[in-house]
Amino acid sequence: MSRFGAAIFGCAGLRLSAEEKALFAQARPFGFILFARNLDTADQIRALCDEMRMAAGHDAPVFIDQEGGRVQRLRAPLAREFRPPLEDAALGARAFWLRARLIAYELRALGIDGNCIPTLDVARDQTHAILRNRCYGTDAATVALHGRAVADGLMAGGVLPVMKHMPGHGLGTLDSHKDLPRVNAAPDALEAVDFAPFKALNDLPLGMSAHLVFEAIDPRPATVSPVMVDVIRKLIGFDGLLMTDDISMEALSGSVAERGVAARAAGCDLVLHCNGDLAEMQSIWADCGTMDGAAQTRAEAALAARQAPDDIDIAALNAEFDRLIA
Repeated sequence: MSRFGAAIFGCAGLRLSAEEKALFAQARPFGFILFARNLDTADQIRALCDEMRMAAGHDAPVFIDQEGGRVQRLRAPLAREFRPPLEDAALGARAFWLRARLIAYELRALGIDGNCIPTLDVARDQTHAILRNRCYGTDAATVALHGRAVADGLMAGGVLPVMKHMPGHGLGTLDSHKDLPRVNAAPDALEAVDFAPFKALNDLPLGMSAHLVFEAIDPRPATVSPVMVDVIRKLIGFDGLLMTDDISMEALSGSVAERGVAARAAGCDLVLHCNGDLAEMQSIWADCGTMDGAAQTRAEAALAARQAPDDIDIAALNAEFDRLIA
């Protein structure tokens, strides 16, 4: 198998431009990601997913952030509107499995087969509002329980889960889209709480890094820190495919290509680039290139984890979820 480009790319609009098709044919990115700017009608979304895979020359996974609440790219009438996950935390694991299975059903119908959840960050009172109500609970055991239910629900529906934000973003008090959060907790406290849900789910096929600094371990943001990637690989025990969080977020310094190179040097397998800027994607491809052997092996294992959706009564699952949230 030819090596994949070490990237997940977005695109600018509702269909691919000639320039985007040319880049994706050359770069052969591992996968793609969709945002609201790419979503109009069901037929259009399916056509765009087909175009992406055709351009890349392989059955590339197409990802989305469909969490529920504020971070839900697909909205009614294309998809059911879900509450923020933390608001459903008291409902238990069955509710989290149901919402994930319902989301997977909607995504697969549109040609989307990857979702950037479960969110395994442990919520605190001080967790920045950009993240807090997207979490699954306020203690590590609850987050791990609900996260496993979400991963299982997605996989049952034929959708690859991506756990985030490794090795834990719950102590972040700044918005990493704009600033670099810093955490000064001791390593043993981090291991007991923030790292614990990821360790419990370290068998999942894909994970996403966090753009924040763990000052007691390394002064660099986790995404570009070989030390923190070593924590993810050895202490947490995750041997799956590791992508960066969006490399264009302003928590990181330097050009997007420089950030991508630093992330790859630190041990991230994939650079996630979300904003659809063609010049930035071209620079990432030029500087980050294709996966090495270990990353390619993890990528192939992640793709092999995809499965056909199970046969379920979607109306019955919707009814059951409605009863739980009532």
